[in-house]
Amino acid sequence: MRYYLAIDIGASSGRHIVAHLENGKMITEEIYRFQNGPENKVAYDGEKHLTWDPDRLFAEILNGLKKAKEVGKIPYSVGIDTWGVDYALIGEDGKAIGGVYCYRDARTDKTIPQVHGILPFEELYAKTGIQFASFNTVYQLLHDKQTGRMEKAKALLMLPDYFHYRLTGVKKQEYTNATTTGMVNAKTHTWDEEILEKLGYKKELFGELSQPGTEVGEFTDEVASFVGYKAKVVLPATHDTASAVLAAPLSAQTPYISSGTWSLLGVEQNFAHTSEAAREAGYSNEGSVKNTFRLQINIMGLWMIQQVRHELGDKYSFAELADMARANPVDDEINVNEQKYMAPESMIDAINEAVGRRLSVGEMAYVIYNNLAKYYDLSLKALEGVTGEKYETLNIIGGGSKNMLLNELTAKYTGKQIITGPAEGTAIGNLMMQMVGSGEIENVKAGREIIKNSFDIAQL
Repeated sequence: MRYYLAIDIGASSGRHIVAHLENGKMITEEIYRFQNGPENKVAYDGEKHLTWDPDRLFAEILNGLKKAKEVGKIPYSVGIDTWGVDYALIGEDGKAIGGVYCYRDARTDKTIPQVHGILPFEELYAKTGIQFASFNTVYQLLHDKQTGRMEKAKALLMLPDYFHYRLTGVKKQEYTNATTTGMVNAKTHTWDEEILEKLGYKKELFGELSQPGTEVGEFTDEVASFVGYKAKVVLPATHDTASAVLAAPLSAQTPYISSGTWSLLGVEQNFAHTSEAAREAGYSNEGSVKNTFRLQINIMGLWMIQQVRHELGDKYSFAELADMARANPVDDEINVNEQKYMAPESMIDAINEAVGRRLSVGEMAYVIYNNLAKYYDLSLKALEGVTGEKYETLNIIGGGSKNMLLNELTAKYTGKQIITGPAEGTAIGNLMMQMVGSGEIENVKAGREIIKNSFDIAQL
């Protein structure tokens, strides 16, 4: 029996999931889980910044790989996915220079206007199709250039590429995650030479882009001696949303929401929409398999309820918060996508201030879910305007697909038929692309049929 291992690392936790095919179904099992989160510490420039701890994350990657042998499921191949935009700069010695900054850090506050002074955002969007976000890599890198970190670098690796490199010693830059940088040309599907040149970014950092399903290499001897075996590393769609959408049971080009810390609402397209209408609607064109695109918008998502729960000492489960919300419906309106909810000192205070009163826990949860659903509706209408299509269904995937209250509110506001699942979409999409890369599954279409037959898919 051939096993595959997906390592799916999110902003708050990571998991190792093994899978195999049996009687036309994908059988999955979570074998390891670990916590994650940014830390506020002194970074390369000598100032305090929000950063990730890549060494601790890599140690957890190795621990989970070791666990696979302990449970008797040594993988044929391994693939890692994470969020987009964050990266490591690799020095002459092969190590990450100055760690890894977190996308929620405020270091781009000064560099954004500087980048736009050289390349107005309208020009960037026309080239890349990537919507403005304060954390886009194109803005982060200017800080690295100004602080001297870039000058010492020999390669740039997005976070999953960096971990694949540490497993194999092979540097590969994967396409879907590269597009989140805001520096990949939407027509050529390669790094945009003019952007790099005008911003003065070292061109040697940006190599050839590889498609999901590409083999990276094999575990180094050092890794193999620690985990107890050798395995191949095969690229999934290393951007977690790209992997999640690949696992969605989509019929033709129908819209989806990948619901988690972020809510990503969009639709698969064969070409990038870089028109003024798409830009003004807030839609981004992020890469998918075989140079296709996910035309999608970033919505703040369950980050808000996660932060509220954390501020309350994590004493309520997410299911309890949803039950409390259902029992306390209120009409207060907030714009869930306002920048002030990105990383407030207190999410509870930020929401109370926005509605002008002190909300109970149940009311606060309802305000978040209700206004998320309203924002989904606005975004879906805008998507229909950009594509010129009318959609009948909306597929909700990821952990948020288990929130029945949010699903019901989404159905109420959008008027669409809601299809939910699979909940572990990211890991499943990761596993599917490894199986496609190995030849065990023919292509994405065949993989989606297997996923439909393997996991709980429900309709509202």
